[in-house]
Amino acid sequence: MEAGMRTAPVDGVLLLDKPSGPGSNAVLQHAKRLMGAERAGHTGTLDPLASGLLVITFGEATRFSGELLDADKSYRARVRLGIRTSTGDAEGEVLERSERTVQREEVATALERFAGEIEQLPPMHSALKHRGRPLYDYARKGQTVERRPRKVRIRELELVSFAGGEFELRVLCSKGTYIRTLAEDIGEALGCGAHLAALRRTAIGPFSLDDAIGLDALGSSSQVGRLARVLPPEALLGLRPRLALSAPLTVKFRQGQAVALGSPGGRVSVFGDDGGFLGSGEVDAAGVLRPRRLMASSR
Repeated sequence: MEAGMRTAPVDGVLLLDKPSGPGSNAVLQHAKRLMGAERAGHTGTLDPLASGLLVITFGEATRFSGELLDADKSYRARVRLGIRTSTGDAEGEVLERSERTVQREEVATALERFAGEIEQLPPMHSALKHRGRPLYDYARKGQTVERRPRKVRIRELELVSFAGGEFELRVLCSKGTYIRTLAEDIGEALGCGAHLAALRRTAIGPFSLDDAIGLDALGSSSQVGRLARVLPPEALLGLRPRLALSAPLTVKFRQGQAVALGSPGGRVSVFGDDGGFLGSGEVDAAGVLRPRRLMASSR
């Protein structure tokens, strides 16, 4: 079957290995055309320089993209010492060079102060919005916007390798963490400056790069092969408890009504009496299940 042709709506999740170079939206639109999907979105942008896991949602799965907003992310980052750039990464202009020689032990010691909860100043070259516009729009015009430091959490920070003025890190971090800022701050702590030379995202929440397909491989696959890579929408709620409803309660939940269960349970993924995915919900302290997001087919 030709790329873009389909016989049924595409609803689900595709784990894609984004190459370095194109932007996330360009990759998203290309995947959307290949899959023949009517709607598509993703759960977290990667800069053009970066590669790795891009979680793409199609059709009704786009309703649940926000479920991964709070998820931790994992990266492999290569940091170049001795050079500060205008963007904090390899794509920017060189602002300053340092001849200071740094030893591996110094890097390992410096990393200790960045483990746990830290504050970061969001970079100007980022998608964070100010008055409805991403910061990089201002940066491209040579403008600087006042920003406030934000608290993030570096859950794991491991020095993987060190050679020739570069080192590689493995990072597990909370949402909102800027790896380029982390690289710059480490360089400042070492007294020599640094920038992010390369970045690869390896995991988002329950999803791993090991299960992703490359863009070229997706393009060379048959439509049957592409569809076989699509996970169901409920995969986005994979870390939440699964709640199955009886037939009468299924009808109520599909209609957007609250359902009394009798015991508290927090946020859950909800399934009907036939095993079909209905959407996400939250059980309050009184044991009442309230819908949060519903599959359109469940209404």
